[in-house]
Amino acid sequence: MSYFRDKFRGIFKVKDTPHRIALAFAIGVLMGISPLIGLHYIGAFLLAWIFRLNKLVAFIGASVNNPWTVVPISSFSVWVGAKLIGLKQVLPDIDWGGITLTGITKNFTDMNNFIYMIEKLTPLLVAFCVGSLVICIIAAIASYFIIHKLASRYQEIKDVH
Repeated sequence: MSYFRDKFRGIFKVKDTPHRIALAFAIGVLMGISPLIGLHYIGAFLLAWIFRLNKLVAFIGASVNNPWTVVPISSFSVWVGAKLIGLKQVLPDIDWGGITLTGITKNFTDMNNFIYMIEKLTPLLVAFCVGSLVICIIAAIASYFIIHKLASRYQEIKDVH
């Protein structure tokens, strides 16, 4: 945890304007919470590179979604998405007692079972995507203003000394 805290504090020491620091961080947050699972860091890096922003700051912003926060963020995304699309039941009924490793393997090897499973999980995936998009946009906007204010204060304090 102290590793992330130190990296977070380090963004204020970047030699750039508060606007550009906040924008890089917000782009990282946007990508970090986006539904593009597995592409968070790559997307943050590419967007920072395209807009010529600090890649390290964007990387740190994308780190808001990390092993400690991925479950709460994803769960909240599904909940928000379900509310927005009017979904009453997100998860299909599951026979937890009937779940076996052999059964799971069969679902992935038998095409009919695989298609059935995808059809059953589609509402969950749609809710996740809708919720993630809404949350990542709101979080990116909020993080821009928060980081901009903090970076401005840091630079004011640094200029006084």
